Amino acid sequence: MKENSNNTNKRKVILFPGTVDRLFNEAKHLAETFHYKEANELFEQALLLGEGDELSLSVFAYSLYEVKNFERAKQICEELLAIGPSMYFEVMELYLTICMQLRQFKQVEKIIESLFDEELIPEHEVEKFERLKNLNAHIAENQESQLQSPPLADIEENFDIIASEFLKLSVQEQLMLINELPEMNIRPYITEIKAVIESENVHPFIQSLLLILLVEQEVNLDLNIAKFNMIREINPAELPLPTKMPQYEEIAAIITETLLQEPSTLEFVQQLMAKHAIVLYPFEWTIFRSEDVALSYIEFVKSMFGETVEINGEIVEFLQNIEKISDLQE
Repeated sequence: MKENSNNTNKRKVILFPGTVDRLFNEAKHLAETFHYKEANELFEQALLLGEGDELSLSVFAYSLYEVKNFERAKQICEELLAIGPSMYFEVMELYLTICMQLRQFKQVEKIIESLFDEELIPEHEVEKFERLKNLNAHIAENQESQLQSPPLADIEENFDIIASEFLKLSVQEQLMLINELPEMNIRPYITEIKAVIESENVHPFIQSLLLILLVEQEVNLDLNIAKFNMIREINPAELPLPTKMPQYEEIAAIITETLLQEPSTLEFVQQLMAKHAIVLYPFEWTIFRSEDVALSYIEFVKSMFGETVEINGEIVEFLQNIEKISDLQE
Protein backbone atom coordinates (compact mmCIF):
# COMPACT_ATOMS: atom_id res chain seq x y z
CA MET A 1 0.00 0.00 0.00
CA LYS A 2 1.42 3.35 -1.08
CA GLU A 3 1.97 5.98 1.57
CA ASN A 4 -0.18 9.06 1.07
CA SER A 5 2.03 11.75 -0.54
CA ASN A 6 0.27 14.52 1.41
CA ASN A 7 1.12 12.83 4.70
CA THR A 8 4.72 12.44 3.58
CA ASN A 9 5.01 16.15 2.78
CA LYS A 10 3.44 17.17 6.07
CA ARG A 11 5.60 15.15 8.43
CA LYS A 12 6.27 17.12 11.58
CA VAL A 13 9.74 18.27 12.49
CA ILE A 14 10.72 16.75 15.83
CA LEU A 15 12.63 19.21 18.01
CA PHE A 16 14.83 18.38 20.94
CA PRO A 17 13.60 19.94 24.18
CA GLY A 18 14.95 23.46 24.62
CA THR A 19 15.95 23.94 20.97
CA VAL A 20 13.85 27.07 20.46
CA ASP A 21 14.99 28.64 23.74
CA ARG A 22 18.60 27.90 22.84
CA LEU A 23 18.22 29.61 19.46
CA PHE A 24 16.67 32.68 21.04
CA ASN A 25 19.38 32.86 23.71
CA GLU A 26 22.16 32.51 21.13
CA ALA A 27 20.53 35.20 18.98
CA LYS A 28 20.27 37.58 21.93
CA HIS A 29 23.92 37.01 22.80
CA LEU A 30 24.97 37.76 19.23
CA ALA A 31 22.95 40.97 19.21
CA GLU A 32 24.37 42.05 22.57
CA THR A 33 27.90 41.58 21.17
CA PHE A 34 27.06 43.64 18.06
CA HIS A 35 26.87 40.68 15.62
CA TYR A 36 23.52 41.88 14.34
CA LYS A 37 23.42 40.10 10.97
CA GLU A 38 24.09 36.69 12.52
CA ALA A 39 21.67 37.46 15.36
CA ASN A 40 18.87 38.31 12.94
CA GLU A 41 19.35 35.07 11.03
CA LEU A 42 19.04 33.06 14.26
CA PHE A 43 16.01 35.04 15.40
CA GLU A 44 14.27 34.25 12.10
CA GLN A 45 15.08 30.55 12.50
CA ALA A 46 13.77 30.54 16.06
CA LEU A 47 10.52 32.25 15.06
CA LEU A 48 9.89 29.57 12.44
CA LEU A 49 9.96 26.99 15.23
CA GLY A 50 8.18 28.82 18.04
CA GLU A 51 6.90 32.10 19.43
CA GLY A 52 9.29 34.65 20.86
CA ASP A 53 8.87 36.13 24.32
CA GLU A 54 8.79 39.86 24.94
CA LEU A 55 12.52 40.20 25.61
CA SER A 56 13.53 38.18 22.55
CA LEU A 57 11.26 40.15 20.23
CA SER A 58 12.49 43.45 21.70
CA VAL A 59 16.14 42.53 21.12
CA PHE A 60 15.27 41.29 17.62
CA ALA A 61 13.59 44.59 16.77
CA TYR A 62 16.62 46.60 17.94
CA SER A 63 18.98 44.27 16.08
CA LEU A 64 17.01 44.70 12.86
CA TYR A 65 17.08 48.46 13.37
CA GLU A 66 20.87 48.37 13.71
CA VAL A 67 21.26 46.79 10.26
CA LYS A 68 18.68 49.21 8.81
CA ASN A 69 16.12 46.49 8.05
CA PHE A 70 13.40 48.93 8.99
CA GLU A 71 10.45 47.17 7.35
CA ARG A 72 11.04 43.94 9.27
CA ALA A 73 11.84 45.85 12.46
CA LYS A 74 8.51 47.62 12.14
CA GLN A 75 6.68 44.28 11.79
CA ILE A 76 8.32 42.92 14.95
CA CYS A 77 7.46 46.09 16.88
CA GLU A 78 3.84 45.76 15.76
CA GLU A 79 3.78 42.17 17.03
CA LEU A 80 5.19 43.34 20.34
CA LEU A 81 2.73 46.21 20.69
CA ALA A 82 -0.15 43.84 19.90
CA ILE A 83 0.70 41.69 22.94
CA GLY A 84 1.02 44.72 25.21
CA PRO A 85 4.65 44.47 26.39
CA SER A 86 5.59 45.56 29.89
CA MET A 87 8.00 48.06 28.32
CA TYR A 88 5.27 49.46 26.08
CA PHE A 89 6.55 53.01 25.90
CA GLU A 90 10.14 51.98 25.06
CA VAL A 91 8.88 49.75 22.24
CA MET A 92 6.64 52.57 21.00
CA GLU A 93 9.61 54.95 20.90
CA LEU A 94 11.53 52.48 18.74
CA TYR A 95 8.48 52.01 16.53
CA LEU A 96 8.18 55.76 15.96
CA THR A 97 11.89 56.03 15.21
CA ILE A 98 11.56 53.27 12.60
CA CYS A 99 8.54 54.97 11.01
CA MET A 100 10.57 58.16 10.68
CA GLN A 101 13.40 56.23 9.04
CA LEU A 102 10.79 54.92 6.58
CA ARG A 103 9.66 58.55 6.08
CA GLN A 104 6.16 57.73 7.34
CA PHE A 105 5.87 61.12 9.02
CA LYS A 106 2.09 61.42 8.85
CA GLN A 107 1.72 58.07 10.60
CA VAL A 108 4.11 59.20 13.36
CA GLU A 109 2.11 62.38 13.84
CA LYS A 110 -1.16 60.43 14.17
CA ILE A 111 0.33 57.87 16.58
CA ILE A 112 1.68 60.59 18.86
CA GLU A 113 -1.68 62.34 18.80
CA SER A 114 -3.38 59.11 19.90
CA LEU A 115 -0.78 58.66 22.67
CA PHE A 116 -1.64 62.13 23.93
CA ASP A 117 -5.39 61.41 23.66
CA GLU A 118 -4.99 58.20 25.68
CA GLU A 119 -2.66 59.93 28.17
CA LEU A 120 0.02 57.28 27.68
CA ILE A 121 2.98 59.68 27.52
CA PRO A 122 4.85 60.08 30.82
CA GLU A 123 4.81 63.62 32.16
CA HIS A 124 8.58 64.05 31.79
CA GLU A 125 8.34 63.07 28.10
CA VAL A 126 5.44 65.37 27.14
CA GLU A 127 7.55 68.29 25.87
CA LYS A 128 9.78 65.98 23.82
CA PHE A 129 6.83 64.25 22.15
CA GLU A 130 5.11 67.56 21.49
CA ARG A 131 8.20 68.68 19.56
CA LEU A 132 8.37 65.33 17.77
CA LYS A 133 4.71 65.56 16.75
CA ASN A 134 5.17 69.08 15.40
CA LEU A 135 8.33 68.08 13.54
CA ASN A 136 6.59 65.17 11.81
CA ALA A 137 3.48 67.22 11.07
CA HIS A 138 5.61 69.86 9.37
CA ILE A 139 7.57 67.35 7.28
CA ALA A 140 4.38 65.49 6.31
CA GLU A 141 2.77 68.75 5.23
CA ASN A 142 5.86 69.66 3.26
CA GLN A 143 5.83 66.25 1.53
CA GLU A 144 2.27 66.78 0.36
CA SER A 145 2.78 70.35 -0.83
CA GLN A 146 6.02 69.71 -2.73
CA LEU A 147 5.26 66.54 -4.69
CA GLN A 148 6.40 68.25 -7.90
CA SER A 149 9.62 69.58 -6.37
CA PRO A 150 13.09 67.98 -6.75
CA PRO A 151 13.45 64.92 -4.44
CA LEU A 152 15.64 66.67 -1.87
CA ALA A 153 13.82 70.00 -1.80
CA ASP A 154 11.60 69.09 1.14
CA ILE A 155 14.57 67.80 3.17
CA GLU A 156 16.56 70.98 2.53
CA GLU A 157 13.70 73.26 3.47
CA ASN A 158 12.98 71.29 6.63
CA PHE A 159 16.59 71.48 7.75
CA ASP A 160 16.61 75.23 7.08
CA ILE A 161 13.50 75.68 9.20
CA ILE A 162 14.63 73.44 12.03
CA ALA A 163 18.31 74.45 12.13
CA SER A 164 17.75 77.36 14.50
CA GLU A 165 15.96 75.03 16.91
CA PHE A 166 18.29 72.08 16.33
CA LEU A 167 19.87 72.06 19.76
CA LYS A 168 16.45 71.99 21.42
CA LEU A 169 15.71 68.61 19.85
CA SER A 170 16.61 65.37 21.60
CA VAL A 171 19.80 63.63 20.51
CA GLN A 172 17.77 60.93 18.74
CA GLU A 173 15.77 63.58 16.87
CA GLN A 174 18.99 65.33 15.87
CA LEU A 175 20.42 62.04 14.65
CA MET A 176 17.37 61.30 12.51
CA LEU A 177 17.65 64.73 10.91
CA ILE A 178 21.38 64.31 10.23
CA ASN A 179 20.69 60.95 8.56
CA GLU A 180 18.85 62.88 5.84
CA LEU A 181 21.80 65.15 5.01
CA PRO A 182 24.54 63.07 3.30
CA GLU A 183 22.78 63.04 -0.09
CA MET A 184 22.16 66.80 -0.23
CA ASN A 185 24.29 69.87 -0.80
CA ILE A 186 24.81 71.25 2.71
CA ARG A 187 26.66 74.40 1.64
CA PRO A 188 23.59 76.68 1.85
CA TYR A 189 23.35 75.78 5.56
CA ILE A 190 27.00 76.12 6.54
CA THR A 191 26.24 78.98 8.95
CA GLU A 192 23.71 76.89 10.88
CA ILE A 193 25.92 73.78 10.88
CA LYS A 194 28.94 75.79 12.06
CA ALA A 195 26.86 77.26 14.90
CA VAL A 196 25.76 73.78 16.01
CA ILE A 197 29.26 72.28 15.82
CA GLU A 198 30.78 75.15 17.83
CA SER A 199 28.02 75.17 20.43
CA GLU A 200 29.03 74.14 23.94
CA ASN A 201 25.70 72.33 24.29
CA VAL A 202 26.04 69.95 21.33
CA HIS A 203 26.45 66.22 21.98
CA PRO A 204 30.00 65.10 21.02
CA PHE A 205 28.70 62.37 18.69
CA ILE A 206 26.34 64.78 16.88
CA GLN A 207 29.17 67.32 16.66
CA SER A 208 31.40 64.72 15.02
CA LEU A 209 28.74 63.54 12.54
CA LEU A 210 28.17 67.08 11.31
CA LEU A 211 31.91 67.65 11.06
CA ILE A 212 32.27 64.45 8.99
CA LEU A 213 29.64 65.79 6.56
CA LEU A 214 31.72 68.93 6.09
CA VAL A 215 34.89 66.87 5.59
CA GLU A 216 33.23 64.58 3.04
CA GLN A 217 32.01 67.58 1.04
CA GLU A 218 35.40 69.31 1.42
CA VAL A 219 33.91 72.49 2.85
CA ASN A 220 36.56 75.20 3.22
CA LEU A 221 35.72 76.72 6.59
CA ASP A 222 37.48 77.62 9.84
CA LEU A 223 35.96 75.92 12.87
CA ASN A 224 36.78 76.02 16.57
CA ILE A 225 36.11 72.59 18.05
CA ALA A 226 35.93 72.00 21.80
CA LYS A 227 35.28 68.64 23.47
CA PHE A 228 36.74 66.50 26.24
CA ASN A 229 38.61 69.51 27.66
CA MET A 230 40.46 69.95 24.35
CA ILE A 231 40.23 72.85 21.89
CA ARG A 232 41.36 72.91 18.28
CA GLU A 233 40.94 75.13 15.24
CA ILE A 234 40.43 73.07 12.08
CA ASN A 235 39.43 73.34 8.44
CA PRO A 236 37.23 70.43 7.21
CA ALA A 237 38.71 70.68 3.71
CA GLU A 238 42.13 69.78 5.15
CA LEU A 239 41.02 67.17 7.70
CA PRO A 240 41.18 63.38 7.15
CA LEU A 241 38.21 61.20 8.14
CA PRO A 242 38.28 59.57 11.62
CA THR A 243 39.72 56.23 10.49
CA LYS A 244 42.46 58.00 8.51
CA MET A 245 43.73 60.04 11.45
CA PRO A 246 47.42 59.41 12.31
CA GLN A 247 47.02 57.92 15.78
CA TYR A 248 44.03 55.84 14.74
CA GLU A 249 46.07 54.12 12.04
CA GLU A 250 48.95 53.58 14.46
CA ILE A 251 46.74 52.03 17.17
CA ALA A 252 44.81 49.95 14.63
CA ALA A 253 48.05 48.45 13.28
CA ILE A 254 49.18 47.44 16.78
CA ILE A 255 45.80 45.85 17.57
CA THR A 256 45.72 43.93 14.27
CA GLU A 257 49.19 42.54 14.81
CA THR A 258 48.47 41.57 18.42
CA LEU A 259 45.17 39.81 17.66
CA LEU A 260 46.04 37.99 14.45
CA GLN A 261 45.24 34.65 16.10
CA GLU A 262 42.00 35.92 17.69
CA PRO A 263 39.79 37.08 14.78
CA SER A 264 36.58 37.38 16.82
CA THR A 265 38.19 39.60 19.43
CA LEU A 266 39.94 41.57 16.70
CA GLU A 267 36.64 42.30 14.92
CA PHE A 268 34.99 43.45 18.14
CA VAL A 269 37.94 45.69 19.09
CA GLN A 270 38.02 47.23 15.60
CA GLN A 271 34.30 48.03 15.73
CA LEU A 272 34.61 49.56 19.18
CA MET A 273 37.63 51.64 18.28
CA ALA A 274 36.03 52.95 15.04
CA LYS A 275 32.95 54.03 16.98
CA HIS A 276 35.07 55.78 19.61
CA ALA A 277 37.11 57.51 16.90
CA ILE A 278 33.93 59.22 15.70
CA VAL A 279 33.07 60.43 19.20
CA LEU A 280 36.57 61.84 19.71
CA TYR A 281 36.88 63.39 16.25
CA PRO A 282 38.76 65.58 15.34
CA PHE A 283 40.76 64.70 18.43
CA GLU A 284 42.29 61.31 19.18
CA TRP A 285 43.73 59.47 22.17
CA THR A 286 46.75 61.81 22.21
CA ILE A 287 46.85 62.16 25.99
CA PHE A 288 47.97 58.49 26.03
CA ARG A 289 50.68 56.52 24.22
CA SER A 290 49.38 54.56 21.21
CA GLU A 291 50.80 51.26 22.53
CA ASP A 292 49.00 51.74 25.86
CA VAL A 293 45.71 52.60 24.14
CA ALA A 294 45.92 49.54 21.87
CA LEU A 295 46.58 47.23 24.84
CA SER A 296 43.79 48.85 26.85
CA TYR A 297 41.26 48.28 24.05
CA ILE A 298 42.19 44.61 23.97
CA GLU A 299 41.96 44.33 27.76
CA PHE A 300 38.69 46.27 27.81
CA VAL A 301 37.03 43.94 25.27
CA LYS A 302 38.34 40.78 26.91
CA SER A 303 37.01 41.96 30.28
CA MET A 304 33.61 42.46 28.61
CA PHE A 305 33.77 38.80 27.58
CA GLY A 306 34.39 37.81 31.20
CA GLU A 307 38.14 37.22 30.99
CA THR A 308 40.33 38.23 33.92
CA VAL A 309 42.92 40.71 32.65
CA GLU A 310 45.19 43.40 34.01
CA ILE A 311 43.62 46.75 33.23
CA ASN A 312 45.15 50.23 32.97
CA GLY A 313 42.56 51.98 35.09
CA GLU A 314 43.08 55.49 33.75
CA ILE A 315 42.83 54.59 30.08
CA VAL A 316 39.99 52.09 30.51
CA GLU A 317 38.02 54.67 32.48
CA PHE A 318 38.51 57.04 29.53
CA LEU A 319 37.32 54.34 27.10
CA GLN A 320 34.29 53.57 29.26
CA ASN A 321 33.36 57.25 29.23
CA ILE A 322 33.64 57.37 25.42
CA GLU A 323 31.57 54.18 25.15
CA LYS A 324 28.82 55.66 27.33
CA ILE A 325 28.72 58.81 25.23
CA SER A 326 28.64 56.83 21.97
CA ASP A 327 25.42 55.06 23.02
CA LEU A 328 23.57 58.34 22.39
CA GLN A 329 21.50 57.88 25.53
CA GLU A 330 20.19 61.07 27.08
